[in-house]
Amino acid sequence: MKPGILFLAMTLLLTHQLLAGDYEKDTFRTDNGKEVVITFIKHGSLMLSYDELQIQVDPVTMFADYTTFPKADFILVTHEHGDHLDAKAIDALTKEETQLILNPSSQEILGKGKAIRNGERLQLTQKISLDAVPAYNTTPGREQYHPQHRDNGYILTIDGLRIYIAGDTEDIPEMSELKMIDIAFLPVNQPYTMTVAQAASAAKMFSPDVLYPYHFGETDVKPLAEQLKESGIDVRIRKME
Repeated sequence: MKPGILFLAMTLLLTHQLLAGDYEKDTFRTDNGKEVVITFIKHGSLMLSYDELQIQVDPVTMFADYTTFPKADFILVTHEHGDHLDAKAIDALTKEETQLILNPSSQEILGKGKAIRNGERLQLTQKISLDAVPAYNTTPGREQYHPQHRDNGYILTIDGLRIYIAGDTEDIPEMSELKMIDIAFLPVNQPYTMTVAQAASAAKMFSPDVLYPYHFGETDVKPLAEQLKESGIDVRIRKME
């Protein structure tokens, strides 16, 4: 390959990964008026910033150049699949004080971090708590993708603001037990997670104030807003394919 062509190819490869400042963001207020900024990276990867703390969710190198992001105070991993668990991204975000929190099978794979199971709670700081909730497939023939009791969804309560990050799951009955969810992330990419109809059903179980479909790949998620137009749920679509 000629040097000029090689340089161009390398440039395109490097610029394909967006830098930390290039992603869409939304800002929310906590009970005490502080800001929580959510950065929409891609697929299942998110960053939440609050009071100079950085929380990374399912960071994966194929979706971002994590060397351009601030080091994380907390890294959350929902499950062991390669589009959610990535040692390289975790290493790039880790500083001495970083707390890595994973479901048990991911902790076994990496050999580090703190495992948390469905139904367990961690107090991350005085103002931030983390609840691990179930995430699994229910449709016959899909159970092998995300078996019951293995993977986590997470509820982050940040100074009163409750954020549900569902992980890879279908519209499981446990969602009806969720309470006072301000912001929800629901995956919409069949056959691995939910159809649009399932996502609408899931949202109606617990009625979040704001719903972000995420992890949707090539699924057209625009009909989700139409299906929920009478629900009062604010459906917001970001670049989370």
